[in-house]
Amino acid sequence: MAEPGLGTQRAYLRRLHRNLALYVLGVLGFVGLMTWAEHRGLSRQWIGPIFLFLTVMAYAAIGVYGRTTDPEEYYVAGRRIPPFYNGMATAADWMSAASFISLSGALYLQGFSGTPGQAGGLAYLLGWTGGFCLVALLIAPHLRAMQLYTVPEFFQVRFGGHWPRVIAALAAVACSFTYLVAQIYGVGLIASRLTGVQFEIGIMLGLGGMLLCSFLGGMRAITWTQVAQYVVILLAFLIPVSWLAYKQLGNPIAPLVYGHQLGKIAELETQLLASPAEQEVIAAYQRRALELQSWLQDVENSLEQQRQTRQEHIHHLRAQNADVGLIVAASRELAALPRDAEAARERWQQEMRDNYARAQPLGGLPRHSQAYAGDPNGTPQEQADYQDTRRNFLALMFCLMVGTAGLPHLLTRYYTAPSVSGARASVAWSLFFIAILYLSAPAVAALVKFEVMHNLVGSPFDALPHWMAQWARVDTSLLSVEDVNGDGIVQFGEIRLGADLIMLAAPELAGLPYVVSGLVAAGGLAAALSTADGLLLTISNALVRDLYVADPDREATPEQRVILTKFILLAVALAAAFVAALKPSDILPLVTASFSLAASAFVPVMVLGIFWRGATRQGAVAGMLAGLGVAAYYMLSNVAAVRAAAPTLLLGDGLWWGIQPISAGVFGVPAGLLMAWLVSRWGRDRQPSSH
Repeated sequence: MAEPGLGTQRAYLRRLHRNLALYVLGVLGFVGLMTWAEHRGLSRQWIGPIFLFLTVMAYAAIGVYGRTTDPEEYYVAGRRIPPFYNGMATAADWMSAASFISLSGALYLQGFSGTPGQAGGLAYLLGWTGGFCLVALLIAPHLRAMQLYTVPEFFQVRFGGHWPRVIAALAAVACSFTYLVAQIYGVGLIASRLTGVQFEIGIMLGLGGMLLCSFLGGMRAITWTQVAQYVVILLAFLIPVSWLAYKQLGNPIAPLVYGHQLGKIAELETQLLASPAEQEVIAAYQRRALELQSWLQDVENSLEQQRQTRQEHIHHLRAQNADVGLIVAASRELAALPRDAEAARERWQQEMRDNYARAQPLGGLPRHSQAYAGDPNGTPQEQADYQDTRRNFLALMFCLMVGTAGLPHLLTRYYTAPSVSGARASVAWSLFFIAILYLSAPAVAALVKFEVMHNLVGSPFDALPHWMAQWARVDTSLLSVEDVNGDGIVQFGEIRLGADLIMLAAPELAGLPYVVSGLVAAGGLAAALSTADGLLLTISNALVRDLYVADPDREATPEQRVILTKFILLAVALAAAFVAALKPSDILPLVTASFSLAASAFVPVMVLGIFWRGATRQGAVAGMLAGLGVAAYYMLSNVAAVRAAAPTLLLGDGLWWGIQPISAGVFGVPAGLLMAWLVSRWGRDRQPSSH
């Protein structure tokens, strides 16, 4: 009887391999066709929307094809996904907008080690990759062996009772929703750039594709959609970085050769530090910051003077019958002034901080290859900067590693493996597929920085490429270039690139055909959609399976659960889109915060529950509440709006040991572990002896 099963499995794998090969050939053929069409004169205004529409439709078609109402298929894809494909789907799930769009940007802006108050991009690479080792060793095989559907279900099965599952479900919703908002923000960013529509409309376009992938087929549809998305992500990431490496170094294997550019970047940084023109830029930003500081000393009078000055300027232009364009521009400047003194204070304080940050060597960026900011043998301030940077680097790496082992949408992926050994093999394949991309991320940052320093710096302002103006129109925080010293030449300190731009603009910066820009944007969209699909299913499962249906007073058939999950998924997607439209933060900080929450809420109690038989239900509840509470408290107490609304005594005073709020897990994890252990021991010690 075993032989036919083995033959059936081989036939199933052959069919999957054939479908994957046909799909890869189809994607390559489509890119080749678009390249030919661009060469024949197809407008850029059409290329972006075509990439957006056809890739989203391909994912949607897979989602519709994989539709199901069977609970086993909807929640865990029938537990029959081969490790190779499970690893590919997990890699797509993992390569979120943060990894695809922002990781190279973090390495570009923060270097390897970072700045005081901001950990370097290398911490993300090491933390996220190391986290998969924890998943493979500590978590995934044990959860797969329990035949579960959701992560919160583990807490009820292991500890018993209702409350462990409820708290875990609420924690899953909190960390997954934060992560989801970041993905939808990335979707809006890319869709608006590809189609030219407003950011908010771009969000709704991406949301439609996202729901088509996940709404009908659950985990079954999401798995095969993510496999398809990984192919697009891989091509979109490797083509531009390989082209840049070949253009600069004559070798397309970027991870092996980009180290040559690090020495050249260090030489260019030394030249820029000694450049008189760069010193002029620093002085100009310093003057602006000081002027704003003087305005803040008397906000109401300064605002009134600003209004009078601009009104007099408009009257003067009209009296001279000046050009209509000058009058319109002056009127816009008047209308752009803050409404009242409070708005003026808030805006001028932010602008003052920005100008002081720009009034630093290299535009406030650290030297790319330095070990840590500051100097352990330097001045007291340099020693403090060195210690601060090193602390934040290690804290962030810890939070990302432990958070990876606790993210519900990631752990659920291994429920779809056919066996415990299949779950282990799936983790290994996940690491392989992620490593292909992660090894290239530092190369993207280095090659783009060399391109900017070597080719863009020193060019005339009137000869700037067209793509810079297009990105500046999407969002000025992504890209701005201003001739602050008035010499008509671009200086490095005058260029401001956002972290979310570096990867998306790499093809245009390298002079590649616009088709590659469309492919990169489609890859970023695939990365955001793949992660968002998994997160949506995790949140809706937590709300339905772990909160609503888990209540013993409510009865529901498996089919009713699936239908209810679909409608909750739709509502969550709309709520996340609304929050993302408010642009609450950059992608990377939002994602990092969700890792800290997941690490604090789940991992201590999960690891104790798996490896220590003495862990009790009361200990689990206390550990989850303590970990999640400490992490959430530390994050919220350092949000400016919360500090302004709540008394200072309630929220404490500033940072603990200089650790940034996104690394709150460094406090939440030990708090949860200690509390779970203490309460479990205390509860067992109070039990009567069984002699």
